[in-house]
Amino acid sequence: VHRVPLKKMKSLRQRLQEQGLLESYLEQHPYNLAAKYFPGIAVEPLENYMDDEYFGTISIGTPPQEFTVVFDTGSSNLWVPSVFCSSPACRNHNRFNPAESSTFLSTNDTLFIAYGTGSMTGVLGYDTVNVAGINVRNQIFGLAETEPGDFFYYTPFDGILGLAFPSIASSGATPVFDNMMMENLVDRHLFSVYLSRDSEGGSFVLFGGIDPYYTTRGISWIPLSDETYWQISMESVSVRGTPVACSSGCQAIVDTGTTLLAVPIRAFRTLMRLLGATSSGEVSCEAVSSLPNLIFHINGKEFPVPPRAYVLRSDGYCTLGLQGMDVPTEEGELWILGDVFIREYYVIFDRANNKVGLSRLP
Repeated sequence: VHRVPLKKMKSLRQRLQEQGLLESYLEQHPYNLAAKYFPGIAVEPLENYMDDEYFGTISIGTPPQEFTVVFDTGSSNLWVPSVFCSSPACRNHNRFNPAESSTFLSTNDTLFIAYGTGSMTGVLGYDTVNVAGINVRNQIFGLAETEPGDFFYYTPFDGILGLAFPSIASSGATPVFDNMMMENLVDRHLFSVYLSRDSEGGSFVLFGGIDPYYTTRGISWIPLSDETYWQISMESVSVRGTPVACSSGCQAIVDTGTTLLAVPIRAFRTLMRLLGATSSGEVSCEAVSSLPNLIFHINGKEFPVPPRAYVLRSDGYCTLGLQGMDVPTEEGELWILGDVFIREYYVIFDRANNKVGLSRLP
């Protein structure tokens, strides 16, 4: 069992706000959160990370070169900036130098991942990747050669380690966890995630095991409805005992790479109205204690998300941690259960049985 501690840092939104750049940045970078989930396309709209705060450290190469990455259950590729990249966004982050690694193997294969406001391009290579003491040999990963735009320039992480399924990996690259399983480097074919609610430490990704300290309330197992993202079926979403959204069933993705709850537009408007939010999502901080739980009905059970989880407090302002999004799928509307949801549950991502386990945290 191997644990990666996650650091909780200032989000990109907070960093831009402090520098007085947030408004102009948002004007220059309109984005569609839904772009990440269009089937068949490896798309990673990194504006998703505007509020992301949880990052861990890995190393690549021999001797090891360290990188801060987002452990993202909503994508499948591993990539980091490389010394071949001269974009401003690469120059102020750690860059991998293959010439300094005795175990690096190059390829002629290229990697292209489209973003909401641009793209990253690079080449694929193989090297030893160390995650929490697990040495994954000959792991394929992307070496970024271009990172257009200024988005990455402000982010506190270097790259991304995707933890979704191989079926959505760009360029057919084998994901890190798949190699861990194939090389028998983990005791169990699962990993689990705990995200702390406050600004203190304690958050982690645990590879190959379940920490019993976080499952004292029992584990509810939910079968996956699709083996691409960690996708499940929901029966409905209710407020104060009344179904208010997803009333004829819908799909949901459990995604550590999305901070907020991403909600289909119609349901988003309904919830904004019910929760008394302004058009920008603001609510009265005094009224938060009287707001209701959002109840997610999944696999015959209720999973509440209380107002302390879905209301974000910053500089005396309170805003809903919800974001409107529309992704039509064959199975109906799609919701993204991001960190706002995950902070309330210890989440187990079980590849052996293709299930998600949820254990409510105290």
